[in-house]
Amino acid sequence: MKPEVPPRVLVVDDDEAFRYATVKMLADAGFETAEAPDYRQALDILDDKKPLALLVMDIVVPGVNGFALARMARMRHRELKVIYVSGFDVPTHEAIGPVLRKPIEGHVLMAEIRKSLGRTA
Repeated sequence: MKPEVPPRVLVVDDDEAFRYATVKMLADAGFETAEAPDYRQALDILDDKKPLALLVMDIVVPGVNGFALARMARMRHRELKVIYVSGFDVPTHEAIGPVLRKPIEGHVLMAEIRKSLGRTA
């Protein structure tokens, strides 16, 4: 029997401290992670042909809004779940997943990640 492959999560945020903390929290919880500070690097990861389960996406990043990038991501990974984060008060009618307001406590973000992926542990 093959061991279960951990879900891969892509964190896209131009806030380096938030991105680092989120990736570390995910890795410590047993998730495979990828990270990008902008949409160009995110697109490279989205196109790398590796499975991707979840996108944690800042709504306001340089070059493109998070809603547009999430739509591009879903074209490449049809079953991709999305969690949006933002430190700004922005309209969320385009969201295809939950929107969390920064600052976010780690346990709150992790609970939302587990809920999005249908995982309890």
